[in-house]
Amino acid sequence: MRRGEVFALLGTNGAGKTSTVELLEGLAPASGGRVRVLGHDPYRERAAVRPRTGVMLQEGGFPSELTVAETARMWAGCTSGARPEAEALGLVGLARRADVRVKQLSGGERRRLDLALALLGSPEVLFLDEPTTGLDAEGRQDTWELVRALRDGGTTVLLTTHYLEEAEGLADRLAIMREGRIAVTGTPAEVTAGRPSRISFELPAGFFVGDLPPLAELGVVGHEVAGRVVRLETHEPQRAATGLLVWAERGRVELRRLEVRSASLEEAFLGIAREQGVAA
Repeated sequence: MRRGEVFALLGTNGAGKTSTVELLEGLAPASGGRVRVLGHDPYRERAAVRPRTGVMLQEGGFPSELTVAETARMWAGCTSGARPEAEALGLVGLARRADVRVKQLSGGERRRLDLALALLGSPEVLFLDEPTTGLDAEGRQDTWELVRALRDGGTTVLLTTHYLEEAEGLADRLAIMREGRIAVTGTPAEVTAGRPSRISFELPAGFFVGDLPPLAELGVVGHEVAGRVVRLETHEPQRAATGLLVWAERGRVELRRLEVRSASLEEAFLGIAREQGVAA
């Protein structure tokens, strides 16, 4: 990872994301190879790494009877160079809930508290494990804005998430894991570039796929039909769409519900997941 970037680590359940993140956080030793965070082994040189990192686990185990402020104060006492608790709570929108007991918080508010505690030490490297699980749409947007602001301030962020639109919108670069190995890595655009674009439309009654111009000549590499809806895959969407529209115009055919779109990160992810299933 590069300093000052958001890097998303993606993968299906069992791909190895959590194990990898635990190694990077220094929670477990590596059984082989080398792990380095800020130039140090995070497990054997924990004292050199821990004060410079922040960790947001999938679930925090907070004392339920403490208030939000008391929890932050307790955590700050264990954090080197902690920022004021009120500042950390303000960053995640919990300032007004400071006197509320943890057991009275909603699931989304507990995730906000998790994030506030991870930010107490103004970390150089921040590990976020499923940070927006349980948040409503507004809370998710607020968290995204905060992550962007942290990145712009020079913080390096490693993010794991099951929300692919979150990874696509936040990550400068990402990696998709499969069976404990990196299957693909790069910017979101680079990861999706190798996947075909899709063209879908509905044929009018009386027309069939065989009535279309030869699909291979349009650069179509695959197609499927569901009722009257035709879906085409192509690496040359402009060429394919142009050919279809010229054919339709000449034949006075209306292609209803016509849609042309580039491959998404979700499609790239599912494609790799399917490859994993075939390999298994």
